[in-house]
Amino acid sequence: MMNSIRELLQQNLDSNLSIGERARLSCQLAKQFERTGNYEAACRAMNNLWPGFGKRPKLDTLNDRTSAEVLLRVGVLTGWIGSTRLIKGSQQTAKELITESLGIFESLRDVKKVAEAQTEIALCYVREGALDVARILYAEALARLDDQDGDLKALVLLRSSIVELNADRLRDALRILESAVGLFQASTNHVLRGSFHNQFAAVLKNLGASETRTDYIDRVLNEYRAASFHFEQAGHVRYQACVENNLALLFLQVERLAEAHEHLDRAQALFTQLDDGTRLTRLEDARARVLLAEGKITKAEKVALAAVQRAEKGDEQSLLAEILTTHGIALARLHRCDQARATFKLATHIAQQAGDPERAGLAALALVEELIEYLSDDDLCSILERARGLLKGTQNTASLRRLTECAYRALSIIHTARPDWTTFSLNETLHRHEARFIRMALEESGGSVTRAAGLLGLPGHQTLSFILNHRHQQLLQMRTPVRPRRRRIFKVVSLK
Repeated sequence: MMNSIRELLQQNLDSNLSIGERARLSCQLAKQFERTGNYEAACRAMNNLWPGFGKRPKLDTLNDRTSAEVLLRVGVLTGWIGSTRLIKGSQQTAKELITESLGIFESLRDVKKVAEAQTEIALCYVREGALDVARILYAEALARLDDQDGDLKALVLLRSSIVELNADRLRDALRILESAVGLFQASTNHVLRGSFHNQFAAVLKNLGASETRTDYIDRVLNEYRAASFHFEQAGHVRYQACVENNLALLFLQVERLAEAHEHLDRAQALFTQLDDGTRLTRLEDARARVLLAEGKITKAEKVALAAVQRAEKGDEQSLLAEILTTHGIALARLHRCDQARATFKLATHIAQQAGDPERAGLAALALVEELIEYLSDDDLCSILERARGLLKGTQNTASLRRLTECAYRALSIIHTARPDWTTFSLNETLHRHEARFIRMALEESGGSVTRAAGLLGLPGHQTLSFILNHRHQQLLQMRTPVRPRRRRIFKVVSLK
């Protein structure tokens, strides 16, 4: 890889190069730097064509093919730089530039370059959390390629597997990787081969957790070691740090928390050196989850909050939803229930808006798990129904087990099933049922306290008003506004 870069740098010194030749050479050089994760060097390689991030490249003197190559490279770099620096709107800008290049490649009938451009647009959608759109684009790109396209086809399959992993379709993710083993083994690209092993390990790790199996662990460790070897050969420090972060998540999964911290420390040192905002954010989320597992709730909340504040600066909405969920768990365990509920609801909304129903469903599920005792019966039922709908496509049996367990706990709480006596409270149960029936009566009466009192068999509206003001203030907002009575003014007539 480095020999290739040196050769391209040497060629770039040739003063006899035409403008077009120099532009194409700059694109090749930028692509090589990009493959090693050196995005800053890749940007410098495009200096003669690209005034800077957020600006349009200079295309006036270039033919269509070269213009398309420049637009593609600038678009891809905009996506990477925008992600690492957490720049809002960068993925949309990247998509627009790459789409423009795709249009030119289509007019030139260059099928392979169209597929490459589709693959890079899809990656922008993955960053934003729009997994369904990315899935379609990868499928279209794949349809344009065959085994002769080697590394490009392998890259499309790798990224398709990442989409399915993010969507918790673990068996689909594994199937894609297993179908592509031959392509990766034939590749001489260490970054591509390392990425394959890293992705294979991540899928196996999640399958192990989903199926409550421990026999995956040794194989997962071997896959991560292979990934680290290839990334080291390629000089890709950024991806080496990603492996360290992933190892931390593995050790968190098997409750080897001291080792998880060690790998997070190594990853943090590398990501800080690289100033990679998105991956530092992921690392902070992982750190918060390890701290939660250790019972260090206050510290976990502070780390999670810092991660949320960092993630809010960028475009990666699924990541933000995931971190908000972690923060919500910490808040709930600190008994900051109103804040926790608002945080879980925000996480669900953001993930759903981004097009990531799996992440939205997990946030809704976490809301029930952590705050079940603080939810009304109606809220409990509606949130569980929403979680069920959002998780209907999951292949993660652990998520389905959590959903089933939450449903059972909900049944227990609303007293249609035998309760868990270890956590049962008669006072809390009676309070919950009283609130439930008052809520229904107020809904039925259109907010009329007098009519609701009649439905409930209470002697008068004063009794229900007292109960609302003293025991169920959260229901006061359901009353229709009390209108002040009009006072009659009698005209005094003197009789003579």
